[in-house]
Amino acid sequence: MGYLELGMADEALSELKAMSAVKKKTERHCELLLATQMMLKEWDVAAKTAERLCVINGEESSYFIHAAFCLHEIGDTEGALKQLMSGPRELMKESLYHYNLACYQAVLGQVKLAELSLSRSFDLDGKLRSVALEDDDLAGIKF
Repeated sequence: MGYLELGMADEALSELKAMSAVKKKTERHCELLLATQMMLKEWDVAAKTAERLCVINGEESSYFIHAAFCLHEIGDTEGALKQLMSGPRELMKESLYHYNLACYQAVLGQVKLAELSLSRSFDLDGKLRSVALEDDDLAGIKF
């Protein structure tokens, strides 16, 4: 974790690879591996790691958000939308869920749904409005 906090993803990955086979099977190892892969922008392998985390603990909302984001980054926005919507009900309470949902809907041409999802994300966290202004995925969406 220290390496990641310092932005030293390559070193973090080296440490994760050196861990024992037993530790590599843990949820925590997968979490750190995912964070490292995302920092390195290794979206293909990060998507697989995130999907594995969704299976390991299907109640952890963040795993579904990360898995969907990784899929979107590799150009599978439809898969990202499905992944995000397959998560636990608790996701509905999270602003980032609705924000990412809006991004994926917008990219897929579902403009009205995207506007509704984006509005919901702003209701939950008004700070996302400034993020949305800079997000290319949301070009053409009214907010």
